Amino acid sequence: MRTILVTGGAGFIGSNFIPWFIEHYPDYRVINMDLLTYAGDLKNLSEIAEHPRYHFVKGDISDRELVKDTFERYHITSVIHFAAESHVDNSIKNPDLFIRTNINGTFTLLDTAYKYWMSEPFIYRDEFADISPRFHHISTDEVYGSLGDSGLFTESTPYAPNSPYSASKASSDMLVRSYHHTFGLDTIITNCSNNYGVKQHDEKLIPTIIRKALAHEPIPIYGDGLNVRDWLYVTDHCRGIALAFTHGKRGESYNIGGKNEQTNIYIAKKICQILDELAPIVLGDITKYSELITFVEDRAGHDRRYAIDASKITDELGWYADEDFDSGILKTIQWYLKRYKA
Repeated sequence: MRTILVTGGAGFIGSNFIPWFIEHYPDYRVINMDLLTYAGDLKNLSEIAEHPRYHFVKGDISDRELVKDTFERYHITSVIHFAAESHVDNSIKNPDLFIRTNINGTFTLLDTAYKYWMSEPFIYRDEFADISPRFHHISTDEVYGSLGDSGLFTESTPYAPNSPYSASKASSDMLVRSYHHTFGLDTIITNCSNNYGVKQHDEKLIPTIIRKALAHEPIPIYGDGLNVRDWLYVTDHCRGIALAFTHGKRGESYNIGGKNEQTNIYIAKKICQILDELAPIVLGDITKYSELITFVEDRAGHDRRYAIDASKITDELGWYADEDFDSGILKTIQWYLKRYKA
């Protein structure tokens, strides 16, 4: 039984990944470390809370003693590192928290993992003789900066982060890379495009649109609404992570994208159109949800367009996205309707 430390497993992507991984990979035990800040909620993991191959540890990835104790107590054989501050607006208001968690926290995990896996108690345990410990770091396409009207981010695209959030993630990527090239640590980095789906925090774009619409409140859209993102359904991302973790080449990076480029204004109008059908307005000052769309002052340093070339993970590992945007957004809206109407 191999034991993975998953950090940030009570957050959006992590809480989708852990139940999926436990179901599909029965030879693994998962230890979930999460500080349970505003973005983490153990209710997201209620379906596996009592699972014999799952255990929760509340704590901060920057707490070296806790991280060290967790490695030793549970004999951690690999790490999948989701934990991060991720909301760009928050990074503009309070960048120091992003530096602490995304950079210092990643360093603490890397350094602890390296020292534990290189220690005699680990190396000479018979049950670990055939195990190559791996550190898998979950990153973002935002480290690459902004694209023009054409082109795609590849794994060789130079980093050019434009927000404190993306700069902190770029820094953590470089730390992971350095531990591979300097110390020989078996690392994987995956950079994903914008995730959407169930369990996402209310502050993010798609949940905000749904929540505001159902409350008959203005739906805020930055600038002219023409900023483009490549949207990836969260379960498709989970499959990509698992493939990269189990079959990716050591020291490599893999981009995971959904090939679903959409403008923010299209997203808002699409959601409003579906809500008109699923939860039509009966009373109020409006007849359609799209009447609530309101353009607001643009975000500082707002990148214009992201789009990922995922051909490497497709060609090497056989990954592809199951969900197109129409099917994924319908599933997402149906889930949030139950949540917000409860």
